[in-house]
Amino acid sequence: MDTGNTAWLLTSSALVALMIPGLALFYGGMVSSKRILNMMMMCFGGASLVAILWVIFGYSATFGDSLGDLGLLGDPLQFFGLETILADDPDAALPLALFIVFQLLFAGVTTALVAGAAAGRMKFGAWLLFAGIWAALVYFPVAHWVFAFDGDNVVGGWIANDLGAIDFAGGTAVHMNAGVAALALAIVLGRSKGWGGPLKPHNRPLVLVGAGLLWVGWYGFNAGSALSAGNAASVVFLNTTVAACAGLLGWALVDRLRHGSVTSLGAASGLVSALVAITPACGAVSPMGAIAIGAIAGIICCLAVEWKFTLGYDDSLDVVGVHMVGGLVGTLLIGFFATDAAPNGQSGLFYGGGALLLGIQALAAGAVLLYSFVVTWVIAKVLDLTIGLRIPEQDEVDGIDRHAHAEDAYDDEPSDDQPSDDQPSDDQPSDDQPSDADLVSAP
Repeated sequence: MDTGNTAWLLTSSALVALMIPGLALFYGGMVSSKRILNMMMMCFGGASLVAILWVIFGYSATFGDSLGDLGLLGDPLQFFGLETILADDPDAALPLALFIVFQLLFAGVTTALVAGAAAGRMKFGAWLLFAGIWAALVYFPVAHWVFAFDGDNVVGGWIANDLGAIDFAGGTAVHMNAGVAALALAIVLGRSKGWGGPLKPHNRPLVLVGAGLLWVGWYGFNAGSALSAGNAASVVFLNTTVAACAGLLGWALVDRLRHGSVTSLGAASGLVSALVAITPACGAVSPMGAIAIGAIAGIICCLAVEWKFTLGYDDSLDVVGVHMVGGLVGTLLIGFFATDAAPNGQSGLFYGGGALLLGIQALAAGAVLLYSFVVTWVIAKVLDLTIGLRIPEQDEVDGIDRHAHAEDAYDDEPSDDQPSDDQPSDDQPSDDQPSDADLVSAP
């Protein structure tokens, strides 16, 4: 057992864990002050529930031997309850328990991402039930497809092995999966009360703090996926850094050209968009390729967040525009920018590798998008027809925090003669003025 690699993966796991409160702060800052507690609780609650399911059967369903030869799902009973993994294995390169908790946190973060599409209008109990079913029927199978590699007498997932697509840390299994699931959930939920109106994020500094924590946590997410403290992790660390910076600048450029100013929400969104895009590509490209992918993602995602106004779906915090689109951009651009000098060792179109890799990446992306959207829509629709997903309209108007959690985020709520966060004030847009959320949004 390599103690250096073990120490690095322990550190990486802690960094990935940091992404859950980082996401909660990031999302929480972008909703109104009457929704922040619920938004943060959805992140923590969904991740916590999935952690329990992961121990019971999720790890087995993801990394167990495939049921059959198609590589669609691992055996959910193979490591049931994880009772068999406690003994020390002196021949193992890493403790199995450490790899299990590292991947457990991936599952938790992915589930929490989906919550952004349901901000302020979904029953908390319904969300937890949805999150558990979604993890079992969508995340665990898709993660098996992408992350489970063949081993000694073990059949892994079809995307990782039979198709051979490149996804270093989860552009398909995490970001596209969560993004398209958010789209399906948003469609079933319907628009929130006052959708498209002048409401503004109630705490922009909180958004930036959350984005900063996500950035730091992403190093564990990406570089930790190398599973060793060596050159591959170092290259990935470098690519992740420069891509994030390029994404921030790319989104800022579009902001400036289209709206005349560079906003803090735009900066945070561009940063996260690029981190999403470089996630599958971080081990496949050079630093210049990483810069290109980050900048392209920042630009495209900035334009994509406005789709919700054109198409009429209420993706409250732009999980679709940032995570689905950003993940797709990064996955496809591997087919252009991949170089065999990078840790993944394959070349794309710009490095003489031909179009085959691009086709493989597109097939993997298409399969994940189709499966996740259809199954998520069915899950959400069945729950909506049985237990109901939406909170009462008056609870939504009053604010979900008080009704769902019997708490207010802040004790100094405005008096009757002061404007609330749901009413325009002198420094807030009126009904006929676009808000920052209409011009620039975030995941």
